[in-house]
Amino acid sequence: MERRLNDLEVRINLAEDLVEELNLTVYRQQQQIDLLQQQLRHLYRQLQETPATTDSRNPLDERPPHY
Repeated sequence: MERRLNDLEVRINLAEDLVEELNLTVYRQQQQIDLLQQQLRHLYRQLQETPATTDSRNPLDERPPHY
């Protein structure tokens, strides 16, 4: 009986370590997501502030660089 109890304690300790490691991983991933969202908002704002180019040239009409 004591051996089974000891095995259960070991398994619980390993499970707690795994949960802690997973929590840390989730925390780091959330930090990365927050940073990426911030960068995306910044890029979106830049796109909104940049005036749209009304260049009517067609890139297919231009001469290739090797001519």
